[in-house]
Amino acid sequence: MAAASNLGDYLRARRERVRPDDVGLPGGDRRRVPGLRREEVALLAGISVEYYLRLEQGRDQHPSDQVLDSIAGALRLEADAATYLHELARPARTARRRPSRPERVSASVQSLINNWNTTPALVQGRYMVTLAANPMAVALSPFFASGVNSLRAAFLEPEMRTFYRDWDAMTAKVVAYLRSVIGGDLNDPRLVELIGELSLHSERFRTLWAGIDVRHKTSGVSLMLHPQVGALDLRYEKLALPGAPGQMLVTYHAEPGSPSHERLQLLAHLAAPSAPARTTPSGTPGP
Repeated sequence: MAAASNLGDYLRARRERVRPDDVGLPGGDRRRVPGLRREEVALLAGISVEYYLRLEQGRDQHPSDQVLDSIAGALRLEADAATYLHELARPARTARRRPSRPERVSASVQSLINNWNTTPALVQGRYMVTLAANPMAVALSPFFASGVNSLRAAFLEPEMRTFYRDWDAMTAKVVAYLRSVIGGDLNDPRLVELIGELSLHSERFRTLWAGIDVRHKTSGVSLMLHPQVGALDLRYEKLALPGAPGQMLVTYHAEPGSPSHERLQLLAHLAAPSAPARTTPSGTPGP
């Protein structure tokens, strides 16, 4: 029943966000519900009201792909949100295989990112825990270090509100991205624990999670404020690692010639290990 409840919750949340005039229906001040009524969604999707009601109430757990596509169209779902709808309706088929052992980054990937001396790079696992990070990533933020859960840090570490100049936009994107990654596997015990902790301690997370936004955004711009080098506008890319289910390689770079590029080069210089002092044969420091 948990899967059916997840599907019903999602349908209700998205139905309430569609205004009648968005889909060519009359509005009016006498409407008692936000968004669309159930019968309006059924009409737009070309299905019976009774059948749609069964879906929202979790009494029908096997809608066809055609029905789901019709409902997605009625609710004006974008591609990522429509995919999420299908995954909620097919949890047994789409649930991710949970790793039986701790997630680890291959030695070759670790060596690769360690050789990027001017590019912050890290690898995140399924639960958004950093599995590996190069020195530049840690220099950019200590919350990018290996072992840190970046999702938890974003909402619970006060420093992150200053570090991200676009903290409101960033947190909205990361929650929508999390939903796209987990799909219909909402009953994963570790995920349930993480969501419970964040919901308890962060009103911002609680509000965003209740909104059920879904967006698989793997590139964009992060607006940061580094305590040493100042404002940074960095492009990020998230790349799935072949052969490592759930692992994403995250990189940051700046536009060449931009102030952010110059500041990133300065950060690389500050993060570089100091060269050992040369000594003379007598053991005294050389010139």
